[in-house]
Amino acid sequence: MKRLSMVIVVLLVVGAGLYFFLNRSDGSEGQSPTLAGAPPDAPLLVRGEYLTKAADCFACHTVKEKGEPFAGGVPFVLPFGTIYSSNITADPDTGIGRWTDDQFVRALHDGVRSDGQRLYPAFPYTSYTQLSRNDVLAIKAYLFSLPKVSLPNREPDLGFPFNQRWAMGFWNAAFFKSERFAADPSKPAQWNNGAYLATALGHCAECHTPRNLAFAMEKSKDLAGETLQGWRAWNITSDAKYGVGAWSEPELASYLATGHAEGRGAAGGPMGEAVEHSLQYLKPEDTAALVTYLRSVPAHEGKDPVTIDAKAPWAVASSIAAPAKDTAEGHEAGLKLFAAACASCHQWNGQGQQTPFASLLGTRSVNDPEGANATQMILQGVNMRVRDNDVYMPAFAKAYTDTEVAALANYVIAQFGNKDGRVTPEMVGKQRAQ
Repeated sequence: MKRLSMVIVVLLVVGAGLYFFLNRSDGSEGQSPTLAGAPPDAPLLVRGEYLTKAADCFACHTVKEKGEPFAGGVPFVLPFGTIYSSNITADPDTGIGRWTDDQFVRALHDGVRSDGQRLYPAFPYTSYTQLSRNDVLAIKAYLFSLPKVSLPNREPDLGFPFNQRWAMGFWNAAFFKSERFAADPSKPAQWNNGAYLATALGHCAECHTPRNLAFAMEKSKDLAGETLQGWRAWNITSDAKYGVGAWSEPELASYLATGHAEGRGAAGGPMGEAVEHSLQYLKPEDTAALVTYLRSVPAHEGKDPVTIDAKAPWAVASSIAAPAKDTAEGHEAGLKLFAAACASCHQWNGQGQQTPFASLLGTRSVNDPEGANATQMILQGVNMRVRDNDVYMPAFAKAYTDTEVAALANYVIAQFGNKDGRVTPEMVGKQRAQ
């Protein structure tokens, strides 16, 4: 019995030591590459504004349409409940106005709030940990220069045990490492700039990398694609068939900067928000650096890979004003809906009218038999402003039933992707909830 007690004590001591060792903070300040939009000699607030936009803080901390900038309250529907983003304005009572520099840095580097409570990884500290201290404090200075908004934070809607923030220490011990970005001396400066933008500031992996059952990123499949919030974040590895390996550099740059690449598709949903609030503001040199990095990411097929049929026979045989004979046979209900609400903008041949954003041929959304993004686009529409241009598609969530949305999505997949869509009314109902 005494020996058993000693073994238990030893295991507890070793376990505690391992816990604290794996949760140790990297106290180094780090050094960021010299980005074109945030040179070291630029005024602090100029650097802070650029870095804040590059980090896409606005999209996650601002409720759409009527929300005050950076006041939080954006819901994130996750498999284990709903989390709401926090108020990051300088309001002293409901925001971060009383946070010290060290507390702000600790939140971004280690995922710990000013009160010592752990943050959930829906806040991407798992990527922001790579930011240099100087860049983190530049972001803080910019946020503190903006209007204060008094808006209390919403508590997460999580059941036990997910509502126990202290338990995140065990998650961090298993899946997180506090560390600053380290430039690769074997790579050119442009690549390192792109790596910093993609991995630390832009945190592309947070949406585009598959996650395991514990919601941790599977780093061995970096950027191979994932489904979050009901949207598919596509495979953006260098895979030529399933990723963006076949995209040209101008196509990638255009997609990042404008949300559209001819013959490849247009951004919507979370990616559209990233373009609207973040990526369009990058300097051309920084966009080029990001493209350079993305083209070097190891190729992966990814989960549920999508193949593109850029010459879907029904679309190619159609004219601008009328569908081909027997178009998408078996999808009569979807065809009627498309004729009534969609054909005037997208055209029967899928080439789009008035704006290239309306083009459908060659896009992954209409080539995905599960129709996740096609369904979300029908439900939510698009409403964003990019480079003084308004990109708009009406939302049909209130106009169509789940059955009608499923019929329309399956018709679009058949007409422009030459695939048998598998969208069901039940799937649409789940999409509405997200």
